Amino acid sequence: MTEPPPPQSTEPPLPPPPSTPSTTVIHPRREPFEHGLLPIPKLIFSDPTQTLISFKHKLIELSSNNRVDSVAVSESLQISVEQAKLVVDTIASILPYESESDDTVDVHDLVLFLYIQSYKRLLPRTHKDSAAVADVWPSTSAFDGYLSALSPLQLVRSNSKRFTPSQADEESHQLSYLQKHMANIVSLLAEPVEGESEESLVLTMDRFEHLGLLIQYGDKGSEGSSLSQSSPFFANSDPDMPAVPVPASQVHDWLLENIASALEYIAERTSSKENGPVSASDQDVAMTDASTVSVKVSTSARGASFIEGISKSSYAKHASDIKGSSVKVLNCHESAIYILAPLRYATIYGCSDATIFIGAVGKAVRVEHCERVHVIVAAKRICIANCRECVFFLGVNQQPLIVGDNHKLQVAPFNTFYSQLEEHMNEVGVLPTVNRWDEPIALGIVDPHDSLSHPAGVSDVQTESATRVDPDQFTNFVIPNWLGGESTGSTKDNPFTLPEAYMASQQRNEKNLGEIRQLLREAPLEESRKRELSSALHVYFKDWLYASGNIRQLYYLQGD
Repeated sequence: MTEPPPPQSTEPPLPPPPSTPSTTVIHPRREPFEHGLLPIPKLIFSDPTQTLISFKHKLIELSSNNRVDSVAVSESLQISVEQAKLVVDTIASILPYESESDDTVDVHDLVLFLYIQSYKRLLPRTHKDSAAVADVWPSTSAFDGYLSALSPLQLVRSNSKRFTPSQADEESHQLSYLQKHMANIVSLLAEPVEGESEESLVLTMDRFEHLGLLIQYGDKGSEGSSLSQSSPFFANSDPDMPAVPVPASQVHDWLLENIASALEYIAERTSSKENGPVSASDQDVAMTDASTVSVKVSTSARGASFIEGISKSSYAKHASDIKGSSVKVLNCHESAIYILAPLRYATIYGCSDATIFIGAVGKAVRVEHCERVHVIVAAKRICIANCRECVFFLGVNQQPLIVGDNHKLQVAPFNTFYSQLEEHMNEVGVLPTVNRWDEPIALGIVDPHDSLSHPAGVSDVQTESATRVDPDQFTNFVIPNWLGGESTGSTKDNPFTLPEAYMASQQRNEKNLGEIRQLLREAPLEESRKRELSSALHVYFKDWLYASGNIRQLYYLQGD
C-alpha cells in the first residue's frame, strides 16, 4: 500500500523540540512485537488505515468511556467470541500499564494492536560459525524426513543451523517498521479540530499517551515514566489543567526525528562492537554470537536478562539475580535451568533436550522452536509456537495458545513448588485458584507474521493441538532445597490444586512407594541377596530417569 503523506495542520508551529541527548534514545517496545501478534487472518487488512479509522469511529459510538468488550470486538471484526476474547487478553498482556478491566479494551489500544498485525518478523539468520554450534544444536529427529517432504515451511523450520537475530537487529527492524508506518499510526490516534478542515488533525495528551503501547523513551523499559512526560509537547503540562492539543504533523515529525537518531545510534554501537570486545552492558546489542564458552548470562540495558548457550550443564537464577522484569532463555541444550523469580515476560527459544522451570510470569510466556523440552511455569498466559515433542507442566490463568507448526505436544498440570513461589505469584498477579492448562486454543499452522513464502492452500490449516499427559505418567518435579533456600517463604506445596485423576495417581504412587519401603525393611534377605536387589532397583531407577526425562535434574550433581 502506498503510504499517505503525514497529517497536515494549519495550526501555527510549535518551537522546535530540544535535541535528543546522545545517551537517551527512543526505543520500540518489544512486547507488542514479541507477544502481541496473532495468526488470525481476519485481523490483517489490505488497507489498514482507512479500515481502522472507520472501525474506530464505529466502536467509539458503541462504547462506554472508549472501552469495548469481546462481544463488540467479535461483531465488529467478524470473528468468534473465543477469538475476540483472545484479542482482548492479548492486548492486556502487552500494555505498558495494568488494564482497567480484564473484560474490556480501550478502542485506541485496539486499533494500534490491529494495525501492527501487518508486522513481519525478522528472519532467523545462520550463525557465522556453523561448526561451533553443530555439537549443541538439536540432533536430527525422526520428524525431519517427514517434514521436509511436506512443505518449504517445515523444511526451513527443521534447518539445524537457525539462530535468533541479535537484539540490535530486531530493534532496528522494529524501528524501521514504525518509521515507515508512523504517519498511519499517528492518524489513527488524531482527531480533527472542531470548525477546521479535516486535514487539521491534533493529538490530545491522552491520545498521545497511547503511543506508549509501541514506543518508549529512554532505557528504563515499561516501568519508566509516561511517554507524554518524556516529550517536549506535554512534559510541563499542569496536571490540574487539560493540556493543549498538539498538531499531529509536529508529533509525526518529532517521532521520525527520534527514530532516525535511534537507528543511527544502534548502527554506531553495533559497528563499534564488531571491532571490540562485548561488555555486559552491551549485551542488548550483541548477544547472538555468544557460545557455550562465552558469557552465558547477561543483563541488557533495558532490563532483559539473557540465559544463552547453556549446554550439557545447569543454571539457576533467583529474584536477586534478575535485573528487570523479563528473561530470555536462548539456544540451551541438554540442560536443567531454574529461574526462581517473579517476572512480567519470559521467552524460551531454540532449546532442546532441556528442562526449564520459570517461577511466576505475570504477563506472557512464549516458547518457540524448541524440541524435546520440558517447560514448567506458573503464568498468566503462554503461547507455544513451532515446537515438537515438548511437555508443558502449566499453572496458567488463561487458555494456552498454540500456533505455527507443532508436533507431539503434551500438557499437564503444574507439578512443583519452591518456598517463595506463592509470594512471587502474588507479586505479578498469577492466581493459584485458576488453572486452564488443559484448554489449549490451536490457531493456524501458518504464521502470517513470518517473512516466509508459504505453499498455497495451507494458510487455513489448523495447527496440531496438545494431548494430556496420562495421569499414570504424571510425577512431581523436585526443586533441590539448596535452590529454594535463598530466603524462607510460605509455600509448602504445589499452590495449584491437582485435578482428581492426577491427585489420585500421585497418592497411589506415594502409597506404593511407602509399601515397597516397608517390604524392603522387613524382607528377611541375606546380605548378598540385598545387594542383588539394590542393584536391580538402581538399574530400573536409571531406566526410569532416562525414559521420563528426569535425568536432567541430576545435572546439578555434575556442576557446571
